[in-house]
Amino acid sequence: MTKVAVIIPAAGAGQRFGGQTKKPFALLDNRPVFIRSVELFINRPDVCQTILTVAPDDYDVVREKYAANIMIMGLKLVKGGAERFESVRLALDAVDEAAELVCVHDAVRPCVLEKWIDDVFAEATKSGAAILAAPLSGTIKRVAGSGVIDATVSREGLYEAQTPQVFRKDVLKKAYAALPADFKPTDDAQVVERTGHGVTVVVTDHRNLKITAAGDMSIAAALVKEMARSPRGQALGAFEEAQW
Repeated sequence: MTKVAVIIPAAGAGQRFGGQTKKPFALLDNRPVFIRSVELFINRPDVCQTILTVAPDDYDVVREKYAANIMIMGLKLVKGGAERFESVRLALDAVDEAAELVCVHDAVRPCVLEKWIDDVFAEATKSGAAILAAPLSGTIKRVAGSGVIDATVSREGLYEAQTPQVFRKDVLKKAYAALPADFKPTDDAQVVERTGHGVTVVVTDHRNLKITAAGDMSIAAALVKEMARSPRGQALGAFEEAQW
């Protein structure tokens, strides 16, 4: 069985979320969002390590407030950077030698089916680099700074990148080592793409929600409850059919 180290970046400022509580620590159905994301991985037999990155200013507070969770879940706590990619780079230094793959998953993406994780792990084992992604389904507009539509863009072949994003450990470390100082990638696939290594897409749908704004919490709460009834299934419940 291929061994996987999971990195959960939770060091972002979350400026679009608003309020006093950062997104990863906001309560989703009475439990912190990051806990729900971590739980997607900790009981998997192929996961050998789970690393949580937090902002340096939050490190002591998180270590004390969530001490029981950290101990029970076997989390390794790492101080992250100002940008997400910096947090991942710092976490890579803490990855266990036994890990063959490294999985990076957003702390604020708690609605992932077990089958999707199985599929992206399997694909990364085969190809060395794979991510979850959903095809764009709406009409896509490019909008100028003035707020006026500049062009209607064909959605053919366009996908929204999601997480987990999974890579062979040497592939991801090599890609980060070659990253220019002035380049700020928005996801890990972009880091690997720069090296010329192909990244395969494992198709999902938009239930794999990333919590960005406060309004996303109510959608995520409904999705979590629906997915709990069939964690491996692909069938859409009434809620998802109405939303997507």
